[in-house]
Amino acid sequence: MGDSMYSSMRLISIGGSFALSGLFYHLYTKKLGELQKLKEIPRIELNEDLIKTLDSSHQKCLQYVALEGIVKPDGESLASQFVPRCFGVIQRIIIQDCLNFETHTLQMHWQTSTNKLPFSLVPVSGYDPGISVHVDSPLSASVLSLEPVYCYIRKAKMAFTDYFVLELNGQKPWWLEEKEEMLKVGSTLTGFGELILDSNRMLRLRPPQDGQKYLLIISDYRSYLQHQESSVTVWKVLTGVFGLLGVALLLLNIYRRCRRRRGNSIGKRHTIEETDVSDRKAANLPVCRRSKRRHFNTVPTPGAAEDYHHQSP
Repeated sequence: MGDSMYSSMRLISIGGSFALSGLFYHLYTKKLGELQKLKEIPRIELNEDLIKTLDSSHQKCLQYVALEGIVKPDGESLASQFVPRCFGVIQRIIIQDCLNFETHTLQMHWQTSTNKLPFSLVPVSGYDPGISVHVDSPLSASVLSLEPVYCYIRKAKMAFTDYFVLELNGQKPWWLEEKEEMLKVGSTLTGFGELILDSNRMLRLRPPQDGQKYLLIISDYRSYLQHQESSVTVWKVLTGVFGLLGVALLLLNIYRRCRRRRGNSIGKRHTIEETDVSDRKAANLPVCRRSKRRHFNTVPTPGAAEDYHHQSP
């Protein structure tokens, strides 16, 4: 029972190591493909040459580019509800409450409100202050990273009538979490999308029309690229570690099995010899025991040869 359990655990460990290695390899190849596609995306600098390039193109459009700039509101900005002197162009407030039932189960409720104002991206260096790119439909982006500026967890407080109703339903208010996330003014934003020059000769970054992902990342382009490369390296290292661990466990298991089989064969041989000896004793037959062979010197010494000649008639 114990040996079978240990062997099952070893097999599970070996299989789990190889399974995790395969999973991490799949994630590694996926991330590596995304990184290669990311490096193939052309990076555009905000300057006067950009307007000339778009003006000379047939459709006045660059289908999918990477653009880096500083967030600047087109008009007024949003003020944080919890942090003083904190302004942004996108504000998201998340209120999450947790109810504790009498059956010891939890239920979560989320309330999310999002506010946004029109904003643009200006050059990071500030060399061309008149150049800016308006960002269209930021809330429809596949990835919209916002910076958390406030998070507070407290015990839920409510009116007596609401508390009484919850008690009748077997629910007890437990805790309440308030979070605020913002895209702050002056943040460095990297956008991946379609760049166009409209009829008013205004640069606009909008969701791609060919179905590619519309990304708005709070980071500069180089840092975002390094982060993706680090992620690829992590999955690669995990793939190698769990693969080597699975190979080591497999070799150890094979070694233990070979050693156990050899011990069993030696034990069976001794058992057969002891059985043969006991059967011969029971039958009153001479017992032949194995002994180490002794090598005798068959060449007679000179004195022994003379004695032999003297004794012979």
